[in-house]
Amino acid sequence: MVRKTGALLAIIGLLALPATCLADSKITIAGSTTVLPLAQKAAEEYMKRYPEVRISVSGTGSGDGVRSLLDGTADIGNSSRDLKAKETALAQKKGIQLNKHVVALDCIVPIVHPSNPVAGLSLEQLRAIFVGKVRNWKDVGGPDRQVVAISRDSSSGTFEVWNHIVLGKGMRVRPDAQLQASNGAVAQAVAGNKFAIGYVGLGYLNNQVKALKVNGVSAGSDTAKSGAYPIARGLYMFALQKPSMAVRAFLDFVLGPQGQKIAAQEGFVPVK
Repeated sequence: MVRKTGALLAIIGLLALPATCLADSKITIAGSTTVLPLAQKAAEEYMKRYPEVRISVSGTGSGDGVRSLLDGTADIGNSSRDLKAKETALAQKKGIQLNKHVVALDCIVPIVHPSNPVAGLSLEQLRAIFVGKVRNWKDVGGPDRQVVAISRDSSSGTFEVWNHIVLGKGMRVRPDAQLQASNGAVAQAVAGNKFAIGYVGLGYLNNQVKALKVNGVSAGSDTAKSGAYPIARGLYMFALQKPSMAVRAFLDFVLGPQGQKIAAQEGFVPVK
């Protein structure tokens, strides 16, 4: 009986953890603009449950998220790509051990203006457009008009993954591509130009742009999970291997049922 009572008290103690141990806790989150909607909504919901916790979230790019975590100016670094070798080396040099948490799956989706008749492109066609070998839509089944390429800037994790999968090793995005600082800016630019093409995460698709199939496959939950969609990826929240109790509790929330429900509501693919 004593053992049962002790076990019960331990469970109650764990359930009461946020209320009793996280008073006046602050969490700073920085990084990927792709992960930003999920992080913002999760933070809002978490603070409703635990008003004693204050969470600030900013979207400044995946590279900045990892850098801020290693500099100690952020508690969680959001990233739409895995760590680079130089980031891992820098962490080791500083004696910092990081844990990566895959909080959702995503697809990078090429988008065009809704009036564009092109419904899909192959990886080879996308590569040819974004390196500058194809400059007229008529060469890929579209109108006889010049292609306007919209790309993310080099600090973006989305840019890194797109370049790795679509452009390939040693290839660079065409010099006349219009570089944008966020997924939202890319979507807005494409929506405002009938002959533009860009790429965004699933959570940024809307009725002002048209998503293209890639190699005949539509981006979505099933094709991301199965690997059928060729430009799928994980979305990450990086933290210290031994984070504060407040950070640990928030990450558990994001990876729990409510957090994964938020991921789905924001257009991403839950991992649990």
